[in-house]
Amino acid sequence: MIDNLNYYKAFYIAADTGSISGAAEALYISQPAVSRAISCLEEALGMKLLIRNSRGVKLTNEGHVLYYHLQDVFDSLKKAEVELNHISEFGIDELRIGVSTSLCRYILMPYLKKFIADNPHIKVTIDCHSTFNILKQLQEDNIDVGFICETGLQPGYVYKPFQEVHDVFVTTESYLKNLNLRENAARNDSGRDSTPLFMAGNMTAMFDIRQRAKADNEADNNESSTDNTSALSPKEILECANLMLLEKNNITRKHLDSYFYDNDINPDHILEINNMDLLIDFASIGMGISGVVREFVLDRLEGGQIVEIPLSKPIPTRTVGFVYKRSLLADSPSAHFMEYCRK
Repeated sequence: MIDNLNYYKAFYIAADTGSISGAAEALYISQPAVSRAISCLEEALGMKLLIRNSRGVKLTNEGHVLYYHLQDVFDSLKKAEVELNHISEFGIDELRIGVSTSLCRYILMPYLKKFIADNPHIKVTIDCHSTFNILKQLQEDNIDVGFICETGLQPGYVYKPFQEVHDVFVTTESYLKNLNLRENAARNDSGRDSTPLFMAGNMTAMFDIRQRAKADNEADNNESSTDNTSALSPKEILECANLMLLEKNNITRKHLDSYFYDNDINPDHILEINNMDLLIDFASIGMGISGVVREFVLDRLEGGQIVEIPLSKPIPTRTVGFVYKRSLLADSPSAHFMEYCRK
């Protein structure tokens, strides 16, 4: 390994500016000094990196490879210098967290509140994104740590589970009762004789619609005293209801789709919503059945605003937790925050 970083810097600036003179001007050294540094680097690596011509310099294939990797190196160094200067000037550390709106609101918020109160010298910023975008932000060093639902990660990243979460389906009790009434009525109608009634000559066929109306009214009056929730199986409920789910590219949606597939459940009516809070609100007003995380709706379940659909086979539990780069420093604000949350 070459110890002199200045060799790499001379090469990088020359490649970036396209000339030896440009590098000399940027580095405040002479052109011969730049040329010597690049020559020493080429000699140490045993390969040609730059081709000099009358118009400046041109990268060789090997030079392109080295330049590509040095871009990340010098960009990281620049960010480190800015961060260190910020700490030195203001005495303030910074914690940048990526988290979805729902996970922040229902799980992370209490920990954030206490952490900020106990660590006023740390500047905390929150970027709300989906899991996929959080991983992208982490890769680009726009955040320090993410709080996500468990998912597959690329090498170089660490996921530490924080707590289990449970996916459930919820709605109002009235929606369930009406759904059962509707489906039972549809089944009864399909079983009736559909032969058309008509009048011809002296033959008269009459259908007493008043009798049917009377029966329907009696069913409505008895609705409150009838347990309709057991009339349909969980599978039938999910297949015939207005089922409200997150969009297909969401981690939670993928988890529910896997459950449907494994249990041969084929919903007929799916309404896609891009916000978990709206799913909860829509279920609470009887708009349909929503697939949500139980930990997000405990207060509404306990208050009777919504009910949980009992499933024949529970949806497999998942975890939510912290994700960060393996290179994260042990004494960084991010590491301090994660340790704080586990106390």
